Amino acid sequence: MATVDAVVGPRRRSAGLLTVLTWIIGIVFFFPVLWMVITAFKREADAYTDPPSLIFTPTLEQFRALFDAGAWPYFLNSLFATTVSTLLVLALAVPAAYALAIRPVKKTQDVLFFFISTKMLPVVAVIVPIYVIAGRIGALDNVWTLIVLYTAMNLPIAVWMMRSFLQEIPAEVLEAAAMDGATLRQTLVRVLLPMVAPGLAATALICVIFSWNEFFFSVNLTASQAATVPLFLVGFMTSEGLYWAQLSAAATLASLPVVIAGWVAQKQLVRGLSMGAIK
Repeated sequence: MATVDAVVGPRRRSAGLLTVLTWIIGIVFFFPVLWMVITAFKREADAYTDPPSLIFTPTLEQFRALFDAGAWPYFLNSLFATTVSTLLVLALAVPAAYALAIRPVKKTQDVLFFFISTKMLPVVAVIVPIYVIAGRIGALDNVWTLIVLYTAMNLPIAVWMMRSFLQEIPAEVLEAAAMDGATLRQTLVRVLLPMVAPGLAATALICVIFSWNEFFFSVNLTASQAATVPLFLVGFMTSEGLYWAQLSAAATLASLPVVIAGWVAQKQLVRGLSMGAIK
């Protein structure tokens, strides 16, 4: 009995120390986000105190100032561009991933390398031709231009992710669907998509994050009509300095859609991120 206690005791202490260490690391990483949210409810005078004030009167003044400054168009542009581009990416990536995972050909690896190689090109290297082409066809400061670019930007990653998820589907499932007389469309829509729903959620969330946070295309190709949330945040950087409270409030609002999307899809997201782990 003493021998068992001598073995179990150190293990429990090690597990306890590991838990405490994990909590400390988590708090350290989460603290900047928490401080941003706290600062969003301060007045500018309270946000500039040194040392920082932990006791203050919360106010919604900064959030009201954001909407009075015309924040809605920026959020609507980001929401529209992110939603439409994500739907387009999924609509294109699923058939492509099906072809590469279920019906591969000899040059499949070459196709996959071509997809991922498009992510190796720095965006700054192509912004000049994109700007010239968009200017000549009258597509500057147009939200549809951002949608096309976001779709092209996220499609390679989505194809790779969906391919790894589809490779997890047992071949027996496809054989059973074929024996039941299911067409290709029925097999894809009624059999495969429900099985890879967690993978779809994970892929969609990755596309949403990349599109919502994208800044380079927005700052170079838009002005006022199609400007997005990241461009709105830059407006708080002035020659007079930073408006910390308003910037924190804007950043808090900008983070909410992604946080809400992740919270809604958290169960599917965890399953989706683990589906392709073996591959």
